[in-house]
Amino acid sequence: MTHDPEDLITIFNRLFDASEHTVLVRGEDEPLYLPACHTGHRCEIQFAHGFFASALHEIAHWCIAGRERRQLVDFGYWYQPDGRSQQQQHLFEQVEVKPQALEWIFHRSCDHQFRISADNLNVEVTDSLVFKQNVIQQVHTYLLEGLPSRAASFRDALQSFYKTPDLSPEDFSLLKLG
Repeated sequence: MTHDPEDLITIFNRLFDASEHTVLVRGEDEPLYLPACHTGHRCEIQFAHGFFASALHEIAHWCIAGRERRQLVDFGYWYQPDGRSQQQQHLFEQVEVKPQALEWIFHRSCDHQFRISADNLNVEVTDSLVFKQNVIQQVHTYLLEGLPSRAASFRDALQSFYKTPDLSPEDFSLLKLG
């Protein structure tokens, strides 16, 4: 099965351009979220280098962000690049549990391999097993209690387009992580 980012752009924009005034677009180097006040028209989710996985990750962040955060560039999050201290990495992982859980659900909904990311390649300062377990637990919580509404709509659209079955907690474990 091919995984063309143009399909994600089409699916996302059909769902959310009119209703949320938000579009998914190919970005340059780094992913970026711009609220409408910065674009002059619509909010933009820009994903890095046209990468399929980057698009799903940035959409996950958008699905979690509340109305106030969606008015801020990059949802008002701080970002410290590679080389984070142990304390910075811990904060990063706390913020990343929910988006990476949604991202994994989106990947499975596309029948696409997911790889969890601690996004700190230069220094291994964290127990990645704990982070992975926290992401898995959040996936299970989402599947049992329900996804945020925009995330549920996007997941449903992905499953329809890619013809994938409904997901259950049993579909997500350490053994199924890439």
